[in-house]
Amino acid sequence: MKYITFLLLKFLLLSNFVMADSITTKSKILNEASYCIKDSQAQVCKELISEIEKLQLLVFDQNRFKCQSSLLGMQSAIIEAYFLKNFSNERISFMIPYVIKNC
Repeated sequence: MKYITFLLLKFLLLSNFVMADSITTKSKILNEASYCIKDSQAQVCKELISEIEKLQLLVFDQNRFKCQSSLLGMQSAIIEAYFLKNFSNERISFMIPYVIKNC
């Protein structure tokens, strides 16, 4: 019984921590994505790709596939703008509402 109580407590504490972290990360990602719309070649855009990768893996583990798909769409738009120099602020801005809605 003590073991089950310990596992339940650990789960509750960790899940609250993960959710708080993902909310902060989502907000940061949205702010940085808005910055990338203005300047797709900024260093913040390159770092944002890694941050989105971490978050989309987290939401995958939580079976939140709509959120994961939205994050992958935003990530691909930023990769296209940053690495392929195919700047499309419309594509990045198009993905922001989906991330807001699904995450």
